[in-house]
Amino acid sequence: MFLEGKTALITGSTSGIGLGYARALAAQGANVMINGFGDADLIQSYVAELSRVSGGKAHYSAADMTVPDSIRAMVSECTNLLGSPDILINNAGIQHVAPVDEFPDDKWDAIMSIILSSAFHTTKAALPAMKAKGWGRIINTGSMHSLVASPFKSAYNAAKHGLAGFTKTVALEVATEGITVNNICPGYVWTPLVENQIPDTMAARGMTREQVINEVMLTRQPTRKFVQPSDIGEMAVFLCRDAAANITGTNISMDGGWTAE
Repeated sequence: MFLEGKTALITGSTSGIGLGYARALAAQGANVMINGFGDADLIQSYVAELSRVSGGKAHYSAADMTVPDSIRAMVSECTNLLGSPDILINNAGIQHVAPVDEFPDDKWDAIMSIILSSAFHTTKAALPAMKAKGWGRIINTGSMHSLVASPFKSAYNAAKHGLAGFTKTVALEVATEGITVNNICPGYVWTPLVENQIPDTMAARGMTREQVINEVMLTRQPTRKFVQPSDIGEMAVFLCRDAAANITGTNISMDGGWTAE
């Protein structure tokens, strides 16, 4: 449990990829603060699970990733309850699928705010303490949409591409500070976010559910398999190891071969 005594703050972590991160880091002894929305009793069961697995502490923040003051308050709360974040994972995200000329303005603004702007605000708030310690890991959840595009996802593509550039910039700024910054870029991961976008894609493309899964999602992943949240969690664990100290500013593909083509 090499992360014992360290604290991880993970946004968007009450389900899916974020919960996979939390479980993987807790298994290595990290204190964990999760964040997101969902059923209160279920969230508290996750907090209890993470504390039990880590042998340390776990807490939950309901901070709204569209509100900078709420984000800063979350980082302060984490610092007060668990210690300043040694590991920050920017994972919060939402999706909407529509042609660009029909894309709702409010959906564009929300996607950009939750995926891209929130990463700026969390990173800005967490970096000073990491610099003071001389150690830190910032991991952003990008996407193969950080590297390539798909139709009907203009906001998501723009935000994830922006996250790739943000990752590189911050990595360069802190390269001598003992802090690494990386962007994990999965293909389709079987999560509520992916499952919930299937109806929109069905409507946009005039397809059945099975067609969306097999002809839109998995057709571009040569392995023909969904990435699992636990896979991404284990990649985050590796990036926290000393052996990964020279991996920084990278976009790490975990897409079943999608971007190899």
